[in-house]
Order: sequence, then C-alpha cells, then structure tokens
Amino acid sequence: MPLINRFAELQPEIAGWRQTLHAAPELLFDVHETAAFVAEKLRAFGCNEVVTGLGRTGVVGVIRGREPGPTIGLRADMDALPIREATGLAYASRKEGLMHACGHDGHTAMLLGAAKYLCETRRFAGSVAVIFQPAEEGGGGGREMVNDGLMERFDISEVYGMHNLPGLGVGEFAVRPGPFLAAADNFEIAIEGRGSHAAFPHLAIDTTLVAAHVVIALQSIISRNIDPLADAVLSVTSIHTDGNAYNIVPGRATLRGTVRTFDSGIQDLIEDRMRRTAAGTASAFGASATVTYRRNYPVVVNGTREAEFAARVAAGVAGEGRVNAEAPKSMGAEDFAFMLNARPGAFIWVGNGATAGLHHPEYDFNDEAIPAGCSYWVHLVETALPLASPAP
Repeated sequence: MPLINRFAELQPEIAGWRQTLHAAPELLFDVHETAAFVAEKLRAFGCNEVVTGLGRTGVVGVIRGREPGPTIGLRADMDALPIREATGLAYASRKEGLMHACGHDGHTAMLLGAAKYLCETRRFAGSVAVIFQPAEEGGGGGREMVNDGLMERFDISEVYGMHNLPGLGVGEFAVRPGPFLAAADNFEIAIEGRGSHAAFPHLAIDTTLVAAHVVIALQSIISRNIDPLADAVLSVTSIHTDGNAYNIVPGRATLRGTVRTFDSGIQDLIEDRMRRTAAGTASAFGASATVTYRRNYPVVVNGTREAEFAARVAAGVAGEGRVNAEAPKSMGAEDFAFMLNARPGAFIWVGNGATAGLHHPEYDFNDEAIPAGCSYWVHLVETALPLASPAP
C-alpha cells in the first residue's frame, strides 16, 4: 500500500492527537504537558529508547531498524504563542491568551504519526531519532538541545526539519539549497531625556519626540546603507514610554524590534549603524540612547546534497510538479538553524493550503496536510537508510 494511502487511513487518529495538543498550548520551555503526551505515545509505539528533559523539556525517541546503520534525526517543535485565539473551533485553546498559531501542534502530530509507522514496520537499516523540541518561538530550544549533547548522545549524522506553509497547496512541498530562512536579531533602544509637565514642554527633553525621530532615522539604514539587491529587514515593533498621563512629558522611552539578514557582513553593518544613528539622533535633542543588540537565531542553511535529497523524497510523495526545489528565501527565522549548524541536513516547507497566515489569531493547522507530512518523514527514512535485502 502506498504510504500516502496508509496515512490517509491513519489521518483521523493523528488529527485527534493534533487537536488535543491544539486545545492545550504551552509556551517556550514550559511544554510539560505536551512533552508528557509525546513521551507516552512514543513508549506506546515501542520506541527502543525515549529520553525526556533534553534541552530542558525536549523529548527524543529512538527507533532502530532491522539492520545496523547510521542515525538520522527528524525534528518537530512543540511550543505555542502568546496570542488570543479567534478561530471559534470546537478544539480551540482552553488557555486564555495562548494558542498554537504556528502549527507546531501539527508538526508534533505528524512526527508522532511517522514514529508510529516506523515502529510498526522498521523497514530501514540504522536508527531514527525523532526529536521534539521546545521553545522554537524565541527561546532557542534548538540551541539548548544541541548544547545538551543531542547530536553526540544519539550519534546523529544528518538532521531534517519540516514546517507548514500557508498559501502552499496541501500535499505540495518547497525547499532550496543554501540559505533559506534569515538570521533573526532583536534590539532594544533605551532613550533617556527629561520629564516635565506637558504645559511646559520647554523644560523637558521629550523622549516621545526623540523616539519618533529615531524610528524614522533607523529606516534610512536599509534604504541608504545596504545594497538594494541584498536581503535585509529592520522593523521597530514597539514603542513604550514611562508616561501614563495626558499632561506629563515622559523622561524615558524604549523601542524594540527585529533585524533579519542573510549575510554576517550586513548584520555587522546594521548593528553598527543602528548604534550610531540612535545615539546621534538622540544627542541632537539633548537626550541619550543606549542600544542593546542581541543576535538570536542564525541563518537556516540547507546543505546542497541534503536539500536535493529532500526534494527527491518530497517528489516521491507529492508527485512531479508539486515540489518547488528552488523555493524563494524567507525573511522568517527558525532555530532549526542551530541543528543545521551542528549536522548536515535540510529544512522543508509542507503546504497548509489557503489558510490564515502563521502567527495570526485565526490560523489553524490544516489536518488535510497530515498524510503528506507523515509520508515525507517515512519515505525520507526508508530512502536514506535502505535495507541490504528487500523487506517483506
């Protein structure tokens, strides 16, 4: 029976797991209920080894094939987002202000489905480490798992990741060799001025005014310092002042935002220009500005061989013409980058169909994508780790 048909049969069960997870979202490393759910399933499937608490709250299941061979890692993320859900679904989040708005519930369920099948059949030579990671949404859970010895402990030789993509057709895939998703940096700019009564603005150094000028000035960094053909984004995403009254000029303001790049030289240039621009602009008004710049997630770089392999595997599942092997780069970020920095591998998109976008209050993972996602994982394993003799 073709894989896709087998997973079409299993789809209702896997969708049930996904909807259970969707109703109970957890943030960052506090994925204790989700991790326990995953570990219980892996043990029930018959994994040879189930390890919990890796990278704080990560879970790894090891499935050994019929013959000896190398170990391949397959990764899914488990955490949700601090967003109030607006789907109105019967299985909507039961936790106020939290929701699975990025489809990590679907990623976890699909990898569990693949693990169930692999435990039943074991038609491969070597081992599979199914990796369930916490804190992808800003906490660097991938980095924590790598630093906790993930690759060495399970002797992983290659590692693969998958994420759903709204707008890409269900059953379709997209991947590319080389840089795929951007590095993501965060910044905070603290502006110090002098507060006063709003009726006497001449006695103040108005940090609201300074902050407005700094925001405008920062936009010139991309437009006037970076090659127009290069990829770079600088977004100020929040402005806060210490004022909370209509008649007080605040003496302090804070800007926060993100920078996305694919090139370390451009990354360095933006950080340098940001510090100079913020300090110089603030100084012109008699204020001061201090920039805290954090390099968060590195660029997701797919290996050429591994990306081409992933595309062939996906074509074996989706059929010719339903895999984009030269997908465009994305300014989104993924901490799967830390795993790719540790081992060769590739990251691929799987289609979520015409749904709301990622991180949107009305987003929901499309359960119709489950057969394609599960089939991709299993076909990847059986292709990368073939048996010496045909399996019955």
